[in-house]
Amino acid sequence: MNAKYDHIGKGYNNTRKADPYLLERLSYHLNPINKGWYLDIGCGTGNYTSKLHNKETKFIGVDPSEKMLAKAQENYPNRIWKLGTAEDIPLENNSIEGVVGTLTLHHWTNLEKGFSELFRVMKNYTNIIFFTATPEQMKGYWLNHYFPKMMKASIEQMPSLEKISNAMETAGFKDIFTERYFIQPDLKDHFLYVGKQDPKKYLDEKIRNGISSFSHLAHQEEVQKGLTQLEKDIVSGEINNIIKSYENRTGDYLFLLSQKGN
Repeated sequence: MNAKYDHIGKGYNNTRKADPYLLERLSYHLNPINKGWYLDIGCGTGNYTSKLHNKETKFIGVDPSEKMLAKAQENYPNRIWKLGTAEDIPLENNSIEGVVGTLTLHHWTNLEKGFSELFRVMKNYTNIIFFTATPEQMKGYWLNHYFPKMMKASIEQMPSLEKISNAMETAGFKDIFTERYFIQPDLKDHFLYVGKQDPKKYLDEKIRNGISSFSHLAHQEEVQKGLTQLEKDIVSGEINNIIKSYENRTGDYLFLLSQKGN
C-alpha cells in the first residue's frame, strides 16, 4: 500500500476532500462520548482525521505511507501522525476510545492480524467503524462497462463482507452491523465511484489521478479506449442507458460497525 499511495500522494489532496455526509455518519456511528484519543487507521493525508478531531475527541492518524503522512503533517502540524500499518499499530494496549477507517481495508496485508491489533489498542466498550465497498457492490458499478480489466483488478483486491466479518469475529468483535451507502450527487471526496451520477467527472485527469484504480491498477490502453467511448456516449446520451442497466439496491459502499466488548 505504501508504494501505491507514495506514487499518487502528490496530488491526492486536490480531489480527495473530506465529505460532510460521510463525516456525519462516521461521527454518528463512532458515538465519541468519552474524552480521550481516537484512531484513524489508514489516515492518508489526514483529511478525515483533521475534521473529526476536536478538543474532546482527539484523533491520532496512522498510515504506512511516508509521503501521505508528510502531507498530513504539513497541512495539520498540531495533530499526531504515526507511521504504521493495521497489522502493526504503534500504540499501547487499551489506549484508544474508538476507531474509524475510510477505504482502507483492501490495502491491508492480513485482515485477521489487523483486526486483532485494533482489538488490542481499543478500550472495552468502544466503537469501530469502517467505510468500504464489497466485491458484490463493485460489480454493480457501470464503470465495468468501460473499464472491465481495471475493475476486475479493483474488485479482486477487495475482501468480501464474509471475509471481513470472519476476521473481525476472530479478533473478538462479536456483533457486526452494516449500513448501505449510495453515492450522493454532492460528494466532495472523489473516490472510485464519484462519477456514478456525473460521468463527466472521469474525463477529468485530476480526478482520475486521485483514484488508485485509475492511477495504479489501470490498464492504460483500456482506460484511454474506455474514456473515448465514454465521452462519445455522454454526447449521444447512450450513457443514460448504460447507467440504467446497472441500477441495483445493494448499495455503492457500506459502513461496517462493531464494538469491543470486555
